[in-house]
Amino acid sequence: MKTEQTFEEHLRKGNLSENTITSYLWTINYFHEHYDKISKDNLLAYKGYLMEFFKPKTVNLRIQGINKYLEYLGKEKLQLKAVKVQQKNFLENVISNADYKFLKTQLKKDGNMEWYFVVWYLAATGARVSELIQIKIEHVEIGYFDLYTKGGKLRRLYIPKMLRNETLEWLNEANRTSGYLFLNRYGDKITPRGISQQLKNYADKYGLDKKVVYPHSFRHRYAKNFLEKFNDIALLADLMGHESIETTRIYLRRTASEQQALVDKIVTW
Repeated sequence: MKTEQTFEEHLRKGNLSENTITSYLWTINYFHEHYDKISKDNLLAYKGYLMEFFKPKTVNLRIQGINKYLEYLGKEKLQLKAVKVQQKNFLENVISNADYKFLKTQLKKDGNMEWYFVVWYLAATGARVSELIQIKIEHVEIGYFDLYTKGGKLRRLYIPKMLRNETLEWLNEANRTSGYLFLNRYGDKITPRGISQQLKNYADKYGLDKKVVYPHSFRHRYAKNFLEKFNDIALLADLMGHESIETTRIYLRRTASEQQALVDKIVTW
């Protein structure tokens, strides 16, 4: 008989991430605890509960888990439809150029050079935090870092000349010639979590809004700045490693605060 335990084994064979497996299993457990049997009515009731208490993205993740379970049980006919995720017509929680420059300046002034460069690399290369931690001194020397995306496509992450030159000066002073660029206090490669936490600490220290000081915010800043200077969305999609140009289109939109400022300036009637 197919059970939740064997479903877990089935998921593990599918090479899914630990987070996905945990999420799917939580979903199934919750369903069985609150509904007496698998029926269309119960599944729709569960979907209704999810829609009332969770964001569409989370609802769809739970629905994926349920559908995977139904497929495993051979009950595909009962599978649920995903809910529509309404895309906002503005970008939220993106660090402004002024705050980005202020943060960089303060870090350098206080001698926090490693974090000065962490912030600069995030905003000047468009790197995801998982990519940033892979950059080595050897990549800085040649000026780029080659990455392979999920589909096996090559993406080149370029390190701009100005950033490259200043990094090499810093490394020279620190007498470092090889290995990962960003290290933690134990001399090991820094972790994404370590970066996120430390950025929040600096936001606190310098009186910045913590909602806009997180790694991906600087990637958004990179994209916005790039399009303002050089309006080539296809090139930006390649540089950012987007599978579809549609993903990149959001950067043509203004942030909520930019929209507010424009409305305040324009609407005077």
